Amino acid sequence: MKSTSSIGAVKKENASNELKLFLIASSLACFIILFLLVHQTNQDPYIQKTLELSGSVENGSRLYRMNCVGCHGITAQGLVGPELSKVTEELSDQTIIKQVINGLTPPMPSFEMEPQSMADILSYLHSLNM
Repeated sequence: MKSTSSIGAVKKENASNELKLFLIASSLACFIILFLLVHQTNQDPYIQKTLELSGSVENGSRLYRMNCVGCHGITAQGLVGPELSKVTEELSDQTIIKQVINGLTPPMPSFEMEPQSMADILSYLHSLNM
């Protein structure tokens, strides 16, 4: 005849409760981090100013040819840098702006530009999806 230990059942229940608590705390922490990242992006004055402007595809194309072609290719097909032909479908405008002005992924350099120039480049990148 097998005997059942209540101590083993209590230990399993405690472990299960600890796991549930850990998962809830982890989910909450992820939510808070995501909220702060989105909130911080919305507070960046450069990003806000850029997103308020209407960009020119023609000027964006010119800026792209002067600054981006060497790494991303004349048709945005990618060379040293990644392909950009569908980048606006994959990344938000805020993320693209941060990448361009901060050069977040090496060997991408950071670029200092006026918000209007950044709005122009965004318009050009959006035009590549059409």
